[in-house]
Amino acid sequence: MNSSRVSCTPIAAELIAKLKQLHNCDLLFHQSGGCCDGSAPMCYPIDDFKVGASDVKLGEIEGCGFYMSAAQFEYWQHTHLMIDAVPGRGSGFSLEAPEGMRFLTRSRLLTDSEKGELLG
Repeated sequence: MNSSRVSCTPIAAELIAKLKQLHNCDLLFHQSGGCCDGSAPMCYPIDDFKVGASDVKLGEIEGCGFYMSAAQFEYWQHTHLMIDAVPGRGSGFSLEAPEGMRFLTRSRLLTDSEKGELLG
């Protein structure tokens, strides 16, 4: 099995590819401080965001690191995050803001087998 804490929909993958091409750079994601479905992951050029010592890397989507704060991870550690893209305006500093789409986090609880693999 190859469990992960984060993945993305095909629509989000297309938007990530578009943003990489438009900005000609690698990207990273940082989950905003929201507590539940509908929270906005922020997308940045990799050199424009400094990952802190208290950030946790959940994994990668489309080759982009995906992070959240350690404090937030305490609440989300038993979930799998599915990053989607939907019509709307993204947050001001997130790269997708001018594209008429926004990234959106959807979550589900990890299955027992995923927990065993990820939580050891």
